[in-house]
Amino acid sequence: MERNSHQFTYAAARALAAAALVATIAFASGPVIAAKASSEDRVEARIKDMHAKLKITKAQEDQWAKVAQVMRDNGKKMDALTQARFEKAKTKTMTAIDDLKSYGEITGAHEDGIKKFIPVFTTLYGSMSDAQKKDADALFRNAGQKMSKAENK
Repeated sequence: MERNSHQFTYAAARALAAAALVATIAFASGPVIAAKASSEDRVEARIKDMHAKLKITKAQEDQWAKVAQVMRDNGKKMDALTQARFEKAKTKTMTAIDDLKSYGEITGAHEDGIKKFIPVFTTLYGSMSDAQKKDADALFRNAGQKMSKAENK
């Protein structure tokens, strides 16, 4: 079965956007959420899951709030861009140039999101106990491995 390049590019961009969203919200492997859950609900579930897995203490709550806000902001940005791309593709008016620009906007937003996430997470990470850091390291490492496996399928 042969696919046209637009279908492939759109599918690849959606996969990238999904991976980017996951990475942007801290590479957290969250609970399985119903397909009809909104992206906001998925982000909130990931925040809650990550909070629990990292065993955030009362003393770390202020720093955690900043991490969670960046995760929310990044999720909203990625959702808006992927939704706009999806809507434009549905109308079948997206040109190759539009497609590339949209893809660039998504990858740029992913990069910007990571750049915003790193400093707030770095501050939180610096306040963590050795056990929490070990949990964080494993959480991020395992999420990266899961993403690699998904990309190779």
